[in-house]
Amino acid sequence: MSREKRSSRIEIVSQVMQANDRLAEENRRLFAQTGVRVIDVMGSPGAGKTALLEASIRRLKGKKRVGVLAADIATTRDAERIAATGVPVVQITTESFGGACHLEAGTVRQALDRLPLGELDLLFIENVGNLVCPAEFDIGQHQRVVVLSVTEGEDKPLKYPLAFREANLVVVSKMDLLPHLEFDLDALYRNIRQIKPEQKIFKLSAKTGEGLSDWLDWLKAAL
Repeated sequence: MSREKRSSRIEIVSQVMQANDRLAEENRRLFAQTGVRVIDVMGSPGAGKTALLEASIRRLKGKKRVGVLAADIATTRDAERIAATGVPVVQITTESFGGACHLEAGTVRQALDRLPLGELDLLFIENVGNLVCPAEFDIGQHQRVVVLSVTEGEDKPLKYPLAFREANLVVVSKMDLLPHLEFDLDALYRNIRQIKPEQKIFKLSAKTGEGLSDWLDWLKAAL
């Protein structure tokens, strides 16, 4: 690739990111105006993001007003699961605009018009299942959480460092499966803290409820 082509490509990418950041700030102002706290939930497909949200919503019901934006490339399966809990939910499918592997601020802004933001205390944005691209795009969130299941391997923080560096919290999920796996939890902790030494880490099981109290306390503090 010629130097001129590389320069043009870098300029285009820079313009895209700048435009996204402007829209992210608009989202953040909207969240401030409506008084809602926004948590961006990232993680690989199958990490347990939706299960964590389901368990959280059940325990927060009657205490906090929760809404969800659920994102996938295709299908409304996650939104259907969340809707069964009785909270407002909007499904974003990126297939209609190229199958993007992440959410951008503009996409989130369009979806927000379909939620009663002024009636919510907490909005979860379940990003597209991916440990790479979602961490690169500010969507206006207040905090970011990475969900990593014990079935994925201890090396993921080293392979995908940006997500773990950008996260305010790492949730190690599916702890109920740990006795059945060859998984080194101590090695995972070391790898996470090699990327971000001060990182807060919770381990839990959405299925059994183990460790959920720490996660819920963190959410309450975030609010």
